Amino acid sequence: MTEENLARLEQELGLLLRRAHASQASLAREVHPDLEPSAYVLLGHIEATPGLRASDLASFIGVGRGTISRQLSRLGAIGLVSRRPDPDDFRGQLLDLTDEGRRRLASARAARREFLLRALADWSAQEIDALAERLDRLNEALAAARQHD
Repeated sequence: MTEENLARLEQELGLLLRRAHASQASLAREVHPDLEPSAYVLLGHIEATPGLRASDLASFIGVGRGTISRQLSRLGAIGLVSRRPDPDDFRGQLLDLTDEGRRRLASARAARREFLLRALADWSAQEIDALAERLDRLNEALAAARQHD
């Protein structure tokens, strides 16, 4: 790996992240006008792992419990997330999407996939799969490197 390789990667990742952040803000507004951009990811993870604890969600996202608590309070206040007692820990609560949260997330997800379909219209299925595999590998490498910090 050379400095030139790293510089190009850094540039392309920076551009991707800026565009993803802008897209995430738009998607969050589609879910609910008062939703913060980062909440879209939270909703998706809660949907994928119903009954998740807030502490596990904070760990997955890589933020503190206070940050997650504030975001979950907001998501609960706008009717997208519900909490129920954790039968294994009387102090804990388990998270689920409400019916409205599932409906709004599905609608935003459909809009995102339509956007990707248009953006990648001239890509083959193999090219899309190859990119997804490389992004997965990158995400794993970044998560592993973060654990060593």
